[in-house]
Amino acid sequence: MKLLLVEDNERSARFALKGLAEAGHTVDHADNGRDGMFMAASGVYDAIILDRMLPGGVEGLAIVDALRKTGNQTPILIVSALGEVDDRIRGLRSGGDDYLVKPFAFGELLARLDALLRRSQVSYTQTVLTLADLSMDLLSRQVRRAGKAIELQPREFKLLEYLLRHANQVVTRTMLLENVWDFHFDPQTNVIDVHVSKLRQKIDSGHAQPLLRTIRNAGYMLRADE
Repeated sequence: MKLLLVEDNERSARFALKGLAEAGHTVDHADNGRDGMFMAASGVYDAIILDRMLPGGVEGLAIVDALRKTGNQTPILIVSALGEVDDRIRGLRSGGDDYLVKPFAFGELLARLDALLRRSQVSYTQTVLTLADLSMDLLSRQVRRAGKAIELQPREFKLLEYLLRHANQVVTRTMLLENVWDFHFDPQTNVIDVHVSKLRQKIDSGHAQPLLRTIRNAGYMLRADE
């Protein structure tokens, strides 16, 4: 599992990073809210472990709220010393998936992460992805826009599926290389640009509202509104 730990307390972070690595997880760490927000928005994590009280001008619940408003549904485990009932209710209602009060047993942290992953895998099995008038049926492998069938090559289908699963989020070249092409390095070719261009022509040509956007110096985004 690839995790993001957003925790400013050095001792707590070191403890969690060591235990999670020993449990076989890959973990990135942010020690302030600003960096945590930026890293969480990338959408490359299976789950996020998030402290509430953070330096950097962005507190934990603000990160949760921002992610949910952009459609990012990465499971979030809030970990905080704020353990009153009202604190836990606020954390869950803000969009957190679970809430663990400090101090905690590390075994409980692992168990809660496993539970979050199981729930996210169940929700991930949806068979139809949609955005505006664009739809993708994963079982029949049919793609339609405004009811009209669109023929895609296998790589184009995989590319569109990934973009739809991350609709309204910036998808970087690195994310596409790792998740669509299975490259863990940049081969320094224009393979992504070529495929994105062909996909854009197929799904946007003839429609007044473009869906596939290029975000300058960042990547790409499927989005229905301006």
